[in-house]
Amino acid sequence: MGRTLTYMAPTDPRILALHKASWDFAQAWAPEDDARTGARARAAEIGCAAVSPGAGSLLRLLAAAIDARNVVEIGTGAGISALWLLEGMNPYGVLTSVDSEAEHQVIAKDALAESGIPAKRVRLINGRASEVLDRLTEYAYDIVLISGRPLELESNIESAMTLLRQGGLLIVDRALWSDRVADPAARDADTVAVRTAVNALAKNDELIGSLIPMGDGLLVAVRR
Repeated sequence: MGRTLTYMAPTDPRILALHKASWDFAQAWAPEDDARTGARARAAEIGCAAVSPGAGSLLRLLAAAIDARNVVEIGTGAGISALWLLEGMNPYGVLTSVDSEAEHQVIAKDALAESGIPAKRVRLINGRASEVLDRLTEYAYDIVLISGRPLELESNIESAMTLLRQGGLLIVDRALWSDRVADPAARDADTVAVRTAVNALAKNDELIGSLIPMGDGLLVAVRR
């Protein structure tokens, strides 16, 4: 006799528990080393957002897939995303990371040193993205990762488009903004800014992208 399949609604507690277990498994699938673990702890102490291990492993994969040599990161944070990117980048590649918070870059510098990353492979620039990105070479970068302030996201995307080469990747971290982007009732300024930018990218003819629910959401798009 054949098996009888029982449909379980998406709101069924058993389905929700399985989804949570799968989510946790995926997030922890790629373990972090001591440098990343330490940086994550220091980030938590000062209230600095950090890319999740699952999202970090995806950043590493994307950097490796295109053999990235020139990468820009808007929002250094504690240096965790930088470590993931550098692990996937070409061994001669250079990461330029911009952050207006000097304290964040101090933590990031320590994490990079602990991981043995040569100083010549990283440029840490303390300053606002709006004041720094215009000084970088146009259409010369393989990846631009945006992890900055939501209210600056639209302008950061505009700057990123002037930096990305054809075939380069635009990546927006925290693109689901703590699950608030998908909630139409969430109308605070930060959520609206992220939601507006994410929706605009879906309609941008210069990009082919996907919104991936990993970590706090990664929007990944290839420049045509």
